[in-house]
Amino acid sequence: MLDAAERLVNLALFLASTPRYVTAAQCRTAGLGYPEGQDEAAFLRMFERDKDALRAAGLVIDISSDDDTEAYRMDPDATYARPIELAPEDLSALLAVAAALSEDRDFPFSSDLALAVGKLGASRHEGPAAATEQAVGLPPEQALNARALAEAVQMRKTVTFEYTNSSGDTRARAVDPYGVFFREGLWYVTGRDRDVDAIRTFAIPRMRELDVNPMSPRTPDFERPGNFDVREHERLPFQYGPVPVPVRVRFEPDAAWRAERLARGRGSIQTLGDGSVVWDVEAADLDRLACWLIDQGEGIHPVDPPELITALRAGLRKVVAEHG
Repeated sequence: MLDAAERLVNLALFLASTPRYVTAAQCRTAGLGYPEGQDEAAFLRMFERDKDALRAAGLVIDISSDDDTEAYRMDPDATYARPIELAPEDLSALLAVAAALSEDRDFPFSSDLALAVGKLGASRHEGPAAATEQAVGLPPEQALNARALAEAVQMRKTVTFEYTNSSGDTRARAVDPYGVFFREGLWYVTGRDRDVDAIRTFAIPRMRELDVNPMSPRTPDFERPGNFDVREHERLPFQYGPVPVPVRVRFEPDAAWRAERLARGRGSIQTLGDGSVVWDVEAADLDRLACWLIDQGEGIHPVDPPELITALRAGLRKVVAEHG
């Protein structure tokens, strides 16, 4: 008897290759891997589960009914993407983006990217194609966690993990993951924290002992809200924390043009008469905001609260002490 995965592949190939509709009985006798001697009811249950699994994988099965008999075949128009012809400049642009991602040490999907580039026929282009084959440098546990969470989002499976917040407190979490995103060098997952019944965002590098619910792997554990948009939960690095406070940052006239790009739609921006810009935004971690401001370079200054100014000065003194 073949294992379930091989039986599913056989069934998919059989339904895709037949020019006509086939019945469940024909599938049973086609040597696809269904157990011999299995009673009718058990076979039909297995056959229904197999069809559901193929549909969950994105394959569209067309049904034809005649009296009390159903027959099936793969709908190629609904299942497979139409061929895409890329202009040379479009292919070059895609390969350039792929090369940049493959060289990003925090990108955990390099193997998938290499396969996708290979399907574009990128092996003819030595530079970018070779770059996509480079191994990323994300720590193994973080890369595995990012990949596992992306799959849990797709399959709608609950995850549990140990999480250390910005205050250093560690406790167990149970989360229904709704979306994964990348921001400022870190991967994050957003979902419903079951303990507080509220949507929360977690930094993947702060996770340990990640476990995806192994029970009923093909059955979703939750339904994602229809109006959920992960982009609405993509915060700036200093906005993750339990108690946000209002802060004000000033951009000098020469740096004012950078305000909108750095704000990423968060908070409000006001242009003053001298050409400088004031940015009002919320921050949950003043120390991290101070580091962020230092990283942005000259022309950006904290205005309020005083604790932010103190944190920035302490950070600058530390930089001078280490590198001065």
